[in-house]
Amino acid sequence: MIRGISLVYGLYLLLPIALLAIGSFGGNWTNTLLPTGVTGQWYVDLWLDTSFRKAFVSSLVVAMAACAINTVLALPLAYALYHGARRGSSIAARIVSATPVAVPTITLAFGYMIVFNTDLAPWLGSMPLLIAAHAILTLPYLTNTLLTDLRHLDLGRLEQAAATLGASGWQQFTGIVLPSLRQSLISGLVMVAAISVGEFGLSNLLTSFQNRTYPVVLLQAFYGATGFACAATVILLVLASASALLSSSLVKQRA
Repeated sequence: MIRGISLVYGLYLLLPIALLAIGSFGGNWTNTLLPTGVTGQWYVDLWLDTSFRKAFVSSLVVAMAACAINTVLALPLAYALYHGARRGSSIAARIVSATPVAVPTITLAFGYMIVFNTDLAPWLGSMPLLIAAHAILTLPYLTNTLLTDLRHLDLGRLEQAAATLGASGWQQFTGIVLPSLRQSLISGLVMVAAISVGEFGLSNLLTSFQNRTYPVVLLQAFYGATGFACAATVILLVLASASALLSSSLVKQRA
């Protein structure tokens, strides 16, 4: 039964992706299960479209910047939450864990629109605001990943042993905590990159015409030919995978 459920679930996930890949090479796809004809023209048209090329680069820049910001913020935040929870102050950790579910993305986007569309802070539509919004949106996911690993590893005993040997708090953090969190940091950044690249609602409300990300531009493809839309969606999958691989390789190089 478990294998059967896993097979059905796998088909449910992979079948739409397979149909998109097939449709991106189909000549015509109208009211049929599969497209008719074979062509690669949709990818040529996609490459010749400057708006898609620019959006491709914008999505990579936003995703990599969000990964860099989250790396700087999430490590000390997760470490502080871990020690706070050990002392009984777990409310902050619970808030961070519940934020992605409790606060809808659209709420965050509307809040940014109200705050940063004023004479005091006229930054709506700017690239720095878009990067900051993606970083804040994805920060709880990376923090939760690191916090879970900290609880699993139970680093408190190692820190106590290091303290008895005269290690300072900074030495404990850099010599014990950071090496132990390397794998969870990589996996968390892969998730951050994938979420950032695929995020549409937040980007659609905060971006400008010059800084549109790929999912925002992708919307216009569905008003044209089906094959063009399928090709654009396949490129989005490639973009998300490339961002994840790039973020993980950068972290491994730093490690």
